[in-house]
Formats: sequence, structure tokens, C-alpha cells
Amino acid sequence: MIGSLESRIPDGPLAEKWRKHQNNSRLVAPNNRRRFEIIIVGTGLAGGSAAATLGEQGYNVKSFCYQDSARRAHSIAAQGGINAAKNYPNDGDSVYRLFYDTIKGGDFRSREANVYRLAEVSNLIIDQCVAQGVPFAREYGGLLANRSFGGAQVSRTFYARGQTGQQLLLGAYQALSRQVAAGTVKMFPQTEMLDLVLVDGHAKGIITRNLITGEIVRHAADAVVLATGGYGNVFYLSTNARGCNVTATYRAYKKGALFANPCYTQIHPTCIPVSGQHQSKLTLMSESLRNDGRVWVPKKKNDHRAPNEIPEGERDYYLERKYPSFGNLAPRDISSRSAKEVCDEGRGVGETGRGVYLDFKEAIARLGENTIRERYGNLFDIYGKITGDNAYEKPMRIYPAVHYTMGGLWVDYNLMSNIPGLHVLGEANFSDHGANRLGASALMQGLADGYFVLPYTLPNYLAGQIGKRPAPDHPEFLRAESEVRGRIQHLLDLDGARSVDSFHRELGLLLWDKCGMARNAAGLQEAIERIPQLREEFWSPNGGVSVLGKGETFNQSLERAGRVADFLEFGELMCRDALARDESCGGHFREEHQTAEGEALRDDDNFADVFAWEYQGNGKPNEPILHQEPLHFESVQLATRSYK
Repeated sequence: MIGSLESRIPDGPLAEKWRKHQNNSRLVAPNNRRRFEIIIVGTGLAGGSAAATLGEQGYNVKSFCYQDSARRAHSIAAQGGINAAKNYPNDGDSVYRLFYDTIKGGDFRSREANVYRLAEVSNLIIDQCVAQGVPFAREYGGLLANRSFGGAQVSRTFYARGQTGQQLLLGAYQALSRQVAAGTVKMFPQTEMLDLVLVDGHAKGIITRNLITGEIVRHAADAVVLATGGYGNVFYLSTNARGCNVTATYRAYKKGALFANPCYTQIHPTCIPVSGQHQSKLTLMSESLRNDGRVWVPKKKNDHRAPNEIPEGERDYYLERKYPSFGNLAPRDISSRSAKEVCDEGRGVGETGRGVYLDFKEAIARLGENTIRERYGNLFDIYGKITGDNAYEKPMRIYPAVHYTMGGLWVDYNLMSNIPGLHVLGEANFSDHGANRLGASALMQGLADGYFVLPYTLPNYLAGQIGKRPAPDHPEFLRAESEVRGRIQHLLDLDGARSVDSFHRELGLLLWDKCGMARNAAGLQEAIERIPQLREEFWSPNGGVSVLGKGETFNQSLERAGRVADFLEFGELMCRDALARDESCGGHFREEHQTAEGEALRDDDNFADVFAWEYQGNGKPNEPILHQEPLHFESVQLATRSYK
């Protein structure tokens, strides 16, 4: 049983906490760093930047990814930009304003100290990336350009057209490649982590499977870092790459790591709508488009006229009407729910009625088509290839979709989980975004954690671990390997009739209906009862899932089965978390708790806490134990969010 959660937030004024913590943190001398081995799982912005930085400092790093190259991590999919408080447009931005917008955007459900640190180091990220040659957009005079994003009234988002994530990842990748060439980082591509190994309660290694050969390998280290992204694919249809999964963090959870706020899912308002049952994923249109595009639906129900045939007076620019201060740049959770509301009223567009228009006609008339092409050309090209429509001539159709997950493994101020030695970075941890992430902040958190936080905080653990690394043949490694092999064999022995995808699709639809944009107690209870039944069907020796092929070979059916099996357990945890949090906040919208105007209604007296869950087993009576970390606000005043 885990005791109280020690967040290890330093004392003192908010603006001085990080510097004080740096000054008081333990150090590892340069001559001792080469005696340590660090495992980093994931090569996106968080994992890639951490591996490059720790390698540069002289540590021996093992870097793992399931892609064929580190540069294919899902971070490349981030399109619109990265936030920083440089205040280049001189429009009133500051570190404090970035901090406050992030706290407010997360509906006051994140740690003050972590968020302020994120805002503090944001400016260093831009300097680092410019030095690496990241091709940020520039003004005519050569200065870096900024644009606006949702949830802010200043322009603080740096961007590289609609390819910001890709360009930032290439910067981290070249730094990582330098360390690979120098011999401080050893890469393990096409390798999946299947379990965490604990020795005397400390994270000291992982068990992996080579996705090409099927070989199971034990890897020992002095510390383990997980930077494995989010779990949005639990919903089956999401904007995430198909390979994104929860396996690494969920297996750590089953070894004792607390999972925090798993129900916090971000629904992105600007996605190409679902077109049919054939789809296995959805495509995002960057939030940056809402800078110049106007969102609207017809005022009349069931108005099936072409958009250009609907006169201006018969259009409802509902975000501008409801939230005049922010308009089309209202935060993602609010914009997504607003789109659902107008579609539920029967005013949605497209064949399914599940869509709204994002219209650039006015911007093209005001700025010229060439300017719009320069800003968003590649995004318009993607839209055209997928839909066959020309967005320069008629409005885009968009609808909300699962995009990002704010929940993740619980970590303290050092980014270490409750398991000593297990550090968690980026989207894989819970720490910075509360109940709703502001756009352009995911890239900021990933690079902040990897470049500027972990290199300072990791020595606090490592300084006391010299000479304590176990051998890979330690009994705990052998035990963990045996469990992994047993699980794989169990999957291969199943001789069912259903495909892995059929189970995943059913789970995803259930979660979307019961734990998606809106939740209620009855629906969540229904999901909690149905998911164990679905899980039992999956594992049924006759009539359950069909897993083809063998273990020690290239076998994508086995890969998918293992990941979906974890989703089938994790989905229940999400619903339990959503049911226990009896309030609305950010992306967690409980229908029982809303204002007269349909906005989220928080309960700060009872739920201004982090919910962190401890694994006890699957199904009744092995329900997870809930631990709560109270959130203390010293510099901001809890207030009802208003973007009107």
C-alpha cells in the first residue's frame, strides 16, 4: 500500500522554485557519468532530446523505439507550433501570462510549480532549436514569426508552416545522431518494451521484444525513463499514429507506478470528419487554421444546401457568438463541445451531419490567396487529398476527434514516479496540462522535459546509485522475462474467431459513447460492466481473439494483440477515474455538472486534486486504490473559466 504522495515541490516564491531546486539538486561528477547506464524508451521530442542531452553530458544511454527510425516518432505529426513567452510581437506576453493561460486552460487541475517551470524554460527551447537550425517561420525583416493559438489573447506560437513537430524532431534527431556517432547513445530501433523490471523496489531495467526477429531481451540499467507518448488510440479512432499505445506505461502501472488522471482526454475540434467504417484513424487539421478560418453552421436545422449557397445572414458563427473575446480561438475542450452541441441540434453539415464548416473566404478576400497558401498550404493539400475538396474555394468540414491525453503516470517535481528510478517525460506523464491542454504546449512540454528538466533532476536519484546496477541475469529479470514469454504464448495459443481489430473497434466505440466528449454516471457504469465482459471474450480459448503466426518472428498480429489486451484493461481504469471525479473540468465533462449555459462546473472543494490509481488486479474484487494529491494554488485564484 502506497503512502502519501510526495510531490517534492521546493519551498519559496513560485518564480524562484526552479532556480532554488537547481541550486540544491545533487550532482554527478563528469568522471562518474560514464559509469551509469540510462534506459530511455521513446524517441519523440521528450525521449530524443533527453537521450541527446544525457549522452552529451557523458552518460551511457540505451534508446529504444518501435519505429524503424528515431525520427519517425509521433511527434512529427504536431503541425501548428510551439509556445514560448518571448513576446516578440510586443503584445503583452510574459512568463507569468503563459503560466496563467496554461493553468486556466487546464481548468485549474495541474500543479502550479510544474506549469510555471514549463513557462520559464519555454524561451530556452526556442534558443536551442534556432541554434540547431530549426526553420521557424520569419517576418519580412528576419525576426522569428508568431501566431495565435486557442486559449490565449497574445501571439506566442512559433511555427514552421504546418510541419512544426517534424522540424523540431529533426533538430532533436540530429543531436541524438551526434551522440550515437560519439558512442554515448546506443539505438535499439524496432524494439518494443513489454515489461518494467524492479530490483529491491527500484526501476533497474526492461524486457523488450525485437519486432523483426521476435527475440526477447533483458536490459539492465541504473535508471529507466519512459517517454512513450499518450494512449489516445484506446478509442480506436483518433488522430494518433496507429502504433501509439499504452503498453509501456500500463505495464509500469501493473508493477506499482501510479496512473494519474487517466480519464483526462483531449478532444481536438479541428479534425476531418469520419467518413465510414473503413477508417482505422483520423486526420488532424491544425488548430492554427482557426487563426484565419471562421467556424460556422447553418442557422436552420437540416439545411443541406451547399455552403456557398447559404447567405451570410443564415449562418451561425457560434464560437464568435458564444465567446466574443476569444472567438474562433476558444480552447479546444470548449470548441469541441460547442461543435457537438450544434450537430446534436440537427445543424451539422456533411452526409453524416457530424461536421461544421471552417471557412477561409473572408481571410482570402482580406489577405489574398497567396498569403493563405504561404501560411497553410501543406494543410490545405492534405485536406484536398483526403476529401477531394478545394478548401480555397469552399469551406473545410471539421469535427472533434480524440487527439491528446493529459493523464499519465504520476511524477513528482523531479519527473520521477512513485517507483524510485522510474522517470516519465512528455505526454506519458500527467504533470503539466491539467484537464485540458492548450494547443502548441505538447511540443513545449516534451522538449522542456528532455532538454532542460530531466538533466537537472535525474542526478538527484543517480547520485546515490553508483555501483548498484544489477546484472541482466538477476532473478527479478528472469522472473519478468518468464512473465512476458508466458503472456505471449497465451496470446498465441488462443484459437478464436474474431480479429484483434474487431475487439479494438468495439472497445473504442464504447469509450467514445460513454467516456468521450460527454460522460454521465449511468453511461460510465455501463462501460465498467461491459469492458470486463469484452476482455473475457478476448481471452476466451474458443471464440475469442485470433492471433496468427509465431512468437519468435516478425508478427504484427501478435504486436497488435498485446497492445489491445492492455487497452482492454486500461479502458476500465479510465471509466473508473471518470466516475470517481464527480465534477466537470476541462475535457472531463460530466453531464450532471454543468452551468445553465452548458459550461463545465467544477467542484473545487472536493476535487481540486490529482487522482492517482494503484493497481490491485483486474475486475472485482481487485479494484484499483485511489490516492489523491491535493493541488495548492499560491499565485492564482481559483475561478470559473470564462472566454466570453
